[in-house]
Amino acid sequence: MEKLGHTISALVEDNPGVLARVSGLFRRRGFNISSLAVGKSEKKGLSRMTFVIQGDSEMVEQVTKQLYKLIEVVRVTEMEQENMVARELALMKIKSTSATRNEIMQIVDIFRAGIVDVGHNNMIVEITGDEQKINSFIQLLQPFGIGEIMRTGQVAMMRGANTSKNISNEPIATEKSAADTDLVE
Repeated sequence: MEKLGHTISALVEDNPGVLARVSGLFRRRGFNISSLAVGKSEKKGLSRMTFVIQGDSEMVEQVTKQLYKLIEVVRVTEMEQENMVARELALMKIKSTSATRNEIMQIVDIFRAGIVDVGHNNMIVEITGDEQKINSFIQLLQPFGIGEIMRTGQVAMMRGANTSKNISNEPIATEKSAADTDLVE
């Protein structure tokens, strides 16, 4: 049984409670979300949810069908790993002294991260990249002492002009089409 991370994007109506309904759907079905990010989309009144779930293709298909049953869900797309660009943002508060500050700054430079705040006893650094890059960065900074870490969920976008077989350049209606309804059955 394949247990891979699958990235799913859902275009949803920007209404109160949509996130709760989507997360409730996952909870009721026993699906675990390993990463979740939500934000405004390119279309007014719609938000894009990007989540990563661990499971096989059958589970992804089941998740997609269940999402389409929610009234506020307009489109659902599974992104292929090889055809997407995915990033995550992390903020970290690192303990620092005048003796360790230069070494931390060198690590930050190597990873193309940035220092966003410097205090007497700590620094806040930000980094964007894939999960592996951020994990490696954290591992190198742990000996200095990490006070706090805040990571966003993964955000992703398909490469190239065609965003996916499920999303077209046509205006997006807020109602499901007959084709979308057929996918639920």
